Amino acid sequence: MTVIDGKQVAAQIRAELKERAAAFEAKYAKKIGLAVVHIGDDPASEVYVRNKVKACAEVGISSSVCRLSSGVSQREAESLVEGLAADGDVHGILVQLPLPAHLDERAILAKIPVKKDVDGFSAENLGRLVRNEEGFAACTPLGVMELLSRYGVPVCGKRAVVIGRSNIVGKPMAALLLNADATVTVCHSRTQNLGEICREADILVSAVGRTGFVTADMVKEGATVIDVGINRENGKLCGDVDFAAVSEKAAFITPVPGGVGPMTVAMLLKNTVTAAERSV
Repeated sequence: MTVIDGKQVAAQIRAELKERAAAFEAKYAKKIGLAVVHIGDDPASEVYVRNKVKACAEVGISSSVCRLSSGVSQREAESLVEGLAADGDVHGILVQLPLPAHLDERAILAKIPVKKDVDGFSAENLGRLVRNEEGFAACTPLGVMELLSRYGVPVCGKRAVVIGRSNIVGKPMAALLLNADATVTVCHSRTQNLGEICREADILVSAVGRTGFVTADMVKEGATVIDVGINRENGKLCGDVDFAAVSEKAAFITPVPGGVGPMTVAMLLKNTVTAAERSV
C-alpha cells in the first residue's frame, strides 16, 4: 500500500511553476497577477485567502486581495469583478466563497471572463470540460488527476466511481476521469446499492463531507482510494474514508490532511500561470 503524499507533490509543482513564472516575467517584463475578491469576514475564508497569498509569493505570482464588507451591494461586488476583468495586469480572478447570503453568487462569478476563471467554476468552463475542450477545470479535481498521474496510477480503461455530484468536485471530477478514458459512475445520496457499486471501482473518489463514510467493505482489493472530504471531528481534520481500515485493502490511498488538500492551491497557481501564458 502506498500513501499518496499531496504535500510533496504540491511542493514539486510549486517549484516547476516558479520557473514558469520567472520565464514569463523575464520575457514580458511583468509579473503574473492573481486577484482574490474577499467579501465579508468569514474566519475560514480569511485563512484560505492568506494561504493563497503565501503560495503566490513562493511561486513569484503577484497577488492582490480586494476586500469588501459583508454589507456590500450586489452592484458594488459585480463592479469590482468587472474592473478586474478589464485589468491587463490581472491574469486570474478568484472570488472566495462562500459569499454573504444576500449576494447572488452565480451572477458575481459570471462577471469573471472565462480566460481569467482560474477556479474553473464558470458554466462555460464546466461546459468546455465536458466537451474536452481547452479551458480551466476546478482545482480540487484537477489536483486529483495530477496525483494519479504523478504516482503512475493508470486511468485509461479503468472503472472509476465518484461519490458526490457537486459542481465544484463531483461533476468536474467525473468529466476529467472520463476525458482520461476511464469508465465513470457518479454516486450520490439517492444511489441504491452504493457499496456494491463502489466495490467495482479501480479508482474510488469520495467527496461527500461525512467522516468515515467509506468503509473497508466498500473497497475492492488493490483499488486506488482518493479522499476529498474535509471534516472536523473532536478538533481534528479527517476525511470521508476510514483510513486505517481501508489502507489495509487499497494499493494507493490519500490521507487527510496532507493528501488532496495541498493540491487545490497548487492547481490554482498552475491555472493562473497557464492563464497568463495563454494571454500573450
